[in-house]
Amino acid sequence: MELLIFKNFFKIALKRKNIILIYLGIIIVLFLGINSLFFSVKKNQNNNDQEIVPQIATIAMKNIAIPANLDKFNKQKSSDFNNQIIPHVLGVKSNKLKKTISNPDVINPQYKYYFVSSIVDGDTLKLNINGTIETFRLIGIDTPETVDPRKPVQCFGKEASKEAKKLLAGKKVRIEKDPLTGEFDRYGRRLAYIFREDGLFYNKYMIEQGYAHEYTYNSIPYKYQGEFKIAQKSAQKNLRGLWSPNTCNNNTILNDSKSVLYRTATLNSFKGKYYTSSYYSSLYYYPEFCNNWKNLNKKYLKRYDSLESLLKVYPAKILSPQCQ
Repeated sequence: MELLIFKNFFKIALKRKNIILIYLGIIIVLFLGINSLFFSVKKNQNNNDQEIVPQIATIAMKNIAIPANLDKFNKQKSSDFNNQIIPHVLGVKSNKLKKTISNPDVINPQYKYYFVSSIVDGDTLKLNINGTIETFRLIGIDTPETVDPRKPVQCFGKEASKEAKKLLAGKKVRIEKDPLTGEFDRYGRRLAYIFREDGLFYNKYMIEQGYAHEYTYNSIPYKYQGEFKIAQKSAQKNLRGLWSPNTCNNNTILNDSKSVLYRTATLNSFKGKYYTSSYYSSLYYYPEFCNNWKNLNKKYLKRYDSLESLLKVYPAKILSPQCQ
């Protein structure tokens, strides 16, 4: 009896042991299978990467030419970065970014600027060119006369001279020559366009605001002729300056007779000192009250107690138009 019970227990235990072993076997097989599958996938991925990278490199090398001048190439890449990458990151257009970073009013280092020594009138001024005072007649403009000894003071001439002094006195300007007009006019004055440091194109401004007419000398074309003619049409259409019916209505031949009489009386009654230059090309003398004598080169400056004593030494000298 006892032996029979033991045999039955052993059979049941054996069956349970087999079941446990089977379950353990299945778990081990599943673990090994999953692990093997993972490493297989990873290996295939690595192999694919190793195959793809050389292919990409090969394609890139075929389509990118290595520049002979690496410095120039690097500068170009830097420019691409500034013009394309930065605007993309900031969310702005390239030209807008350039306008923001670069102030157009900043002095351009490629230009040389000169001090305005004095203003003769609206279309003529003197510049200090490396220590030498030189007279410049501005191309393409003609303001009403205020200092020409052959003409009376014309309508709106004073206003033009006043505006010129307001814009240029104490300022620095750059000059631009025009090969179409030549370097000098018939009076020996230099011909030029002038631009202030802030970029103001003075010649064009004076026409556009009605302080000057567009002026073409002897039908000779010049660089900005078309631009100046458009500026004059704008001033005429908008009745600016000398085009206004409240000023000259474009009749600048009208003269300021009171101004002429005042200056004539002042010159005739003046008993003070007179100045001139001993330089060989100098033509004029200056009464002391006429401050333009201060622009004369001190090396050649001569002073006399009266006009008579000056003319004894320099009989060919005439009164400076700036003092008329």
